[in-house]
Amino acid sequence: MVKRSGKAYYMISAVAQKYSIHPQTLRLYEREGLLKPSRTEGNTRLYSEEDLEQLETILSLTRDLGVNLAGVEIILNMRRKIEAMQHEVNEFIDYVKRELSRGIGDWEQRLSTALVKSSPTDLVRAATPVTQTEPAREAEPADEPRRKA
Repeated sequence: MVKRSGKAYYMISAVAQKYSIHPQTLRLYEREGLLKPSRTEGNTRLYSEEDLEQLETILSLTRDLGVNLAGVEIILNMRRKIEAMQHEVNEFIDYVKRELSRGIGDWEQRLSTALVKSSPTDLVRAATPVTQTEPAREAEPADEPRRKA
């Protein structure tokens, strides 16, 4: 175990022994882009706690569920996207909460200084849209088919 900047890092041999896998398997996972260990100046792989959590997920998917490496890659990418979307949703919820906590008085103040003054009810569309009908247009001679004489 190596310590850098207060975090624990593990060398490839220690990780391979801890999880009962061959070091070549770890190299394969890195080559496939499933793991991204950091490197020393001498190019030695160093696995962080986050890398070990990722490895445990990979091993669980492959050993316990029988997922191949292509499937593991898809699952890990989907998990990353889901986490990013969850983060965005949480930020949006926080924004909505902040806006609601500002109260209706703030809305009235903002509307009074707006360039186009309108009430909040003016901004909502009516339940039944108003449609305009065009008057029927008269056929022009160019619209009629030509007749042979």
